[in-house]
Amino acid sequence: MDAIINFLQQTGFYIVQQNPLSLIMLAVACVLLYLAIVKKFEPLLLLPIAFGMLLTNLPGAGMYHAEFFANGEVDWASLGALDGGLIDYLYLGVKLGIYPCLIFVGVGAMTDFGPLIANPKSLLLGAAAQLGIFITFVGARLLGFTGAEASSIGIIGGADGPTAIFTTSQLAPHLLGPIAVAAYSYMALVPVIQPPIMKALTTDAERKIKMKQLRPVSKTEKVLFPIIVTIFVSFLVPSAASLIGCLMLGNLMRECGVVDRLSKTVQNELMNIVTIFLGISVGATATAENFLNWQTLMILALGVIAFGFGTAGGVLLAKVMNLFSKEKVNPLIGSAGVSAVPMAARVSQVVAQKYDPSNFLLMHAMGPNVSGVIGSAVAAGVLLALFGA
Repeated sequence: MDAIINFLQQTGFYIVQQNPLSLIMLAVACVLLYLAIVKKFEPLLLLPIAFGMLLTNLPGAGMYHAEFFANGEVDWASLGALDGGLIDYLYLGVKLGIYPCLIFVGVGAMTDFGPLIANPKSLLLGAAAQLGIFITFVGARLLGFTGAEASSIGIIGGADGPTAIFTTSQLAPHLLGPIAVAAYSYMALVPVIQPPIMKALTTDAERKIKMKQLRPVSKTEKVLFPIIVTIFVSFLVPSAASLIGCLMLGNLMRECGVVDRLSKTVQNELMNIVTIFLGISVGATATAENFLNWQTLMILALGVIAFGFGTAGGVLLAKVMNLFSKEKVNPLIGSAGVSAVPMAARVSQVVAQKYDPSNFLLMHAMGPNVSGVIGSAVAAGVLLALFGA
């Protein structure tokens, strides 16, 4: 009978009495799984994030111990003594900044910077779209968040999940769960969030502007681009070197034409494996203590604001550019400056064709879109330099 009682006291049904809020987190995890599977909201990352959230909130499972990573430090003694759970060890890849950088190698290998090279002005639109990051940073500070926490929340506006995870893991790891969920949820909602803002800030005539076909870009330009960008950005913002360096390494593999096997590997096998580990690890940080509070609600609200101002920043700069340029820019491509590649560029195309079916903006919008990837990494580097340890 003692053995039976001991067994029953070790079941989750008994342990859940000590932390009933974990039941709410299990329900939240199931909702996110529904959004990923049925609604297809960024399923490649939202599904493992949701399942990681489910695993970490199973009563008594002991897969993740937040106390091993308290105050931004790793308790190597406990981990070395094999006291950690499965996800504790997987989470080291997030904490040490390994997974986001590896994902950036894959992103670089899948990105064509040709539209940006052909139209360098689009770099300005990508930079303007980072407005959402810094406005949200100010808003978060006014709401009482620390500089490091506000930086992590603001980076949601870059619409770049790996960058948001990388920044948050370094500056405010206790907010990693809600920020990751907000970032990927709103990335999936780009086709819903952006069009009303784009329409409100442009006229019918501006939406119908047709742009000239982009010039062809030589292979030499495409090979030199990642090398030059890595050197320049790393000199300008050394703290962004790891993200930018990995992004450009992947792109160089793509463009040089001599390492096709490596390029295919980082685009497929490596990218998929790291995505699984990253998603599960990030989801595991969403415990009841970290997730069920007013901070989470404020982060979700600030995330929408970040996306909105990011979209508006690109559109408004395009309108300003038209005041001084002979060749007019369709302001709709400015919204693609957030780095949700290629979804934001497709939104620009879809909105433009509603007003003129013969207007093709996709390749023009890809310029600001890929420059937004660089812009969000640079913004993250600036915030890490300002508020990092």
